[in-house]
Amino acid sequence: MLEPDKKYLSIREVSDRTGVPSYTLRYWEKEFVQIKPERHSGMRKYSPQDVDLIKKIKELLYTRRLTIEGVKKYLKVDRRKKKNVDLFDFAQNETELDSRTVLDIKKELEEVLEILEN
Repeated sequence: MLEPDKKYLSIREVSDRTGVPSYTLRYWEKEFVQIKPERHSGMRKYSPQDVDLIKKIKELLYTRRLTIEGVKKYLKVDRRKKKNVDLFDFAQNETELDSRTVLDIKKELEEVLEILEN
């Protein structure tokens, strides 16, 4: 990905390679804590891992049509598992979590109702 003698890319180089405008990269740095370019003489320097993450975020936002909040959740699940997460599995896990939460709330409400009736 990078030339052998380059460890880091400037924001312009990352923009050219990913097709993401530099102003969007700056915004994503604020939204996604996982993007952490180093600073050298006040200039942002992106690692190969940063560039890969930016490409992944771009795919999730523009190709898979996830919202920014959806991408944040995806990256949070991805980081916990320490591996790539299939989007179908991700959506399925979110549904299962929601179902469990609803069942837990229902159970608690039934217990409260039982207490109130007695």
